[in-house]
Amino acid sequence: MDPDGSTSQHNNGGEATVEPATVKKAISASAIGNFTEWFDYGLYAYGVTYISAAIFPGEGTTATLLALMTFAVSFLVRPLGGFVWGPLGDRLGRRRVLAITILVMAGATLCVGLVPSYAMIGLWAPALMVLLRMVQGFSTGGEYGGAATFMAEYAPSRRRGIMGSFLEFGTLAGFSAGALMMLGFSLVLGEDQMHSWGWRLPFLLAAPLGLIGLYLRSRLDETPAFKELEESGEQEGAVGTELKDLIREYRGPILRLGGLVVALNVVNYTLLTYMPTYLETSIGLSTDMSLVVPIIGMLSMMVFLPFAGLASDRFGRKPVWWISLAGLFIAGIPMFMLMSTGVVGAIIGFAVLGLLYVPQLATISATFPAMFPTQVRFAGFAIAYNVSTALFGGTAPAINDWLINVTGDNLVPAYYMMAACVVGAIALIKVPETARCPINSTEIPGTAEAPAQLDYELEPSR
Repeated sequence: MDPDGSTSQHNNGGEATVEPATVKKAISASAIGNFTEWFDYGLYAYGVTYISAAIFPGEGTTATLLALMTFAVSFLVRPLGGFVWGPLGDRLGRRRVLAITILVMAGATLCVGLVPSYAMIGLWAPALMVLLRMVQGFSTGGEYGGAATFMAEYAPSRRRGIMGSFLEFGTLAGFSAGALMMLGFSLVLGEDQMHSWGWRLPFLLAAPLGLIGLYLRSRLDETPAFKELEESGEQEGAVGTELKDLIREYRGPILRLGGLVVALNVVNYTLLTYMPTYLETSIGLSTDMSLVVPIIGMLSMMVFLPFAGLASDRFGRKPVWWISLAGLFIAGIPMFMLMSTGVVGAIIGFAVLGLLYVPQLATISATFPAMFPTQVRFAGFAIAYNVSTALFGGTAPAINDWLINVTGDNLVPAYYMMAACVVGAIALIKVPETARCPINSTEIPGTAEAPAQLDYELEPSR
């Protein structure tokens, strides 16, 4: 019997069967980390106007660019977090690492709201902000890969897509909550108060989020797949050994996952993080409308996430990814042109691009962990994901903003997204199909050596 009173056993497919209540707790424990991470991103992205004015030297576009570059700094540190937390998660267990990362992540977000202004302490203000974004990035380097791995190893193979989609529901919910909170405080307090002190208040709410996450994760046992690995004594013996094994034996999966992440995160950070700045500075919408448009789009995306996850369980991960990549490539330029026509065009254009992105977003947690075997899953996912994200994801807002200023072409984000989709398509060609494949093996799921794919059927309620 597990610590929470549930029982585990093996089904005919060779994977552990976990009580539905325990699976739901695992999904909630995983999703709270995503919520906290993206709550921070939402606050920063939607409060960048206030943060740049309060913390950074210069005025207007100069301060905004410095703030966006500081946002990108956290992503440059994420690979280091992946190299540290990933191997630890494979050696010590997923749950222990996730308990630490969510506390560090929430603490860094809290402290952002406490940084004194540039007027008070001069260059120490941006220096402290950069340091906190680095701490945030370091913790996130283990948080996301660990949370997705934790969820994937708890979910039944036949339903890993739809269950994993709720992890990304937490992503959009956190980002939307951060955005709505920053917008709400702006409407209630007004511009003067927001610039003075009001922008800090939403960041202070990260503390209880971290404590809630710690509580949820502490109530769960280790994942069934990792317990099997422990019992068989097949986990990696040392960090150095695991890293050597990754580079020597799993170079292909690392490169393919990195390619998929280029497409995923260039689109992600262009649409979700950079869009408020783009709509205000490049399209000319008001500050409030620049915040409202992406929020409407994200709320509509949340509705379709479970359906995309369910479709990936039924038809496979690769078909839904192909639809997304092709759709974004074709619609990129027309939708950005539509956004330049005004508020209505911006809402429609963002919604179309957002819905085309949903099939990728919904299946991250089902697709990426299954690209590695159990003994190197956390590290392989964390390292490949975070290196690619550092280079092409978190930098997307700053790169888009810089290229628009240099070229004067407001369609730069569309070009960047299209190029990223091409990279993703090349990587997707050789990715094994892992829908309904058990992932509790020491072989790569979806390959001839791994357990076979299960028939599609929803498992009966127990």
